[in-house]
Amino acid sequence: MSDMLDSTAALRLWHNIVLDLVRDGDEDLSMRQTAILLTIYLERPPHTVRDLAKKLGVTKPVITRALDTMGRMGLVTRRRDPQDRRNVIIQRTVDGTLFLDRLADRIAQHVNGTPQP
Repeated sequence: MSDMLDSTAALRLWHNIVLDLVRDGDEDLSMRQTAILLTIYLERPPHTVRDLAKKLGVTKPVITRALDTMGRMGLVTRRRDPQDRRNVIIQRTVDGTLFLDRLADRIAQHVNGTPQP
């Protein structure tokens, strides 16, 4: 397959995308926060703190801290599960959807060779 990236090209692509993200003035997400956010938006709900911790191989307090930050940024919200009050369900937000739409557009622009200044 000739469309495959070699290691250097893949790293250069990621570097350019990360540079765009840092330069745009939006809030920065850690890799862990990015993984959590993508999981919430790309995989079927419901998403709980417990399930995210298991998926990422981290503790529940690690997920909670990441969600605290992303909640302040308006990217996710949380609510108690009415069926099991021990569970906290993480929900998508409009701001989170827009954030990931912009990220997806940036990635596509770089892959297609048309990054925006």
